[in-house]
Amino acid sequence: MTTQTPRHLVLASRSPRRRELLALLGLPFNVCPADVPEERRHDEPPAAFPQRLSREKARAVAADAGDGIIVAADTVVVHRGDILGKPRDPDEAVAMLQRLRGERHRVLTGVTVLDAATGKAITELCDTLVWLRPMSDEEIAAYVQSGDPLDKAAAYAIQNAEFAPVEKVVGCPANVMGLPVCHVVRNLRRLGVEVPRDARPAQCQVRYGGYHCALTELVMPGAVRKW
Repeated sequence: MTTQTPRHLVLASRSPRRRELLALLGLPFNVCPADVPEERRHDEPPAAFPQRLSREKARAVAADAGDGIIVAADTVVVHRGDILGKPRDPDEAVAMLQRLRGERHRVLTGVTVLDAATGKAITELCDTLVWLRPMSDEEIAAYVQSGDPLDKAAAYAIQNAEFAPVEKVVGCPANVMGLPVCHVVRNLRRLGVEVPRDARPAQCQVRYGGYHCALTELVMPGAVRKW
């Protein structure tokens, strides 16, 4: 049973991309970045790492959230078993893109939705397969010089229309930006949050490149496809 009045949302992230994606739902929310060390534990599996961090981020801001609903997420890129974070400098950004070009990798996002009033939390993992297109050293150098990849995991932005780094996506495209919207919608509703019916997860596919999302119908049955 959903509430009659939308619950107050808190986004536990300073990411402008997550803020933009959450805004697609049409619900008001505050931003309260979580101060949590983003360090991987010894022998922690890549899939467990972002889920744990998303839970820790949600709990870190719960004390100040009143009766709000917290949305927290953490995203990692995995290539051949290695986790690729944000590049430390332009040289590392070049090395990451050269490593990933023409290759397949995984984007894993742990998402936690937590009810601060009750302490109930739901954590899920969204797993997307991504192939970067073959790209020349000259293209990579120009892209890195623009500064765009320096604050992004694995040094690329799926939504950069000019560079257009992604050749193929299998799974949730919004996950590659850091927030799988359909998972958020499903779990907000599980916690009793009334999400507007026209806040379709398919909106993010239209806005961020038209990549086909294979998960929307599974996670949110009946969602209207607009691409």
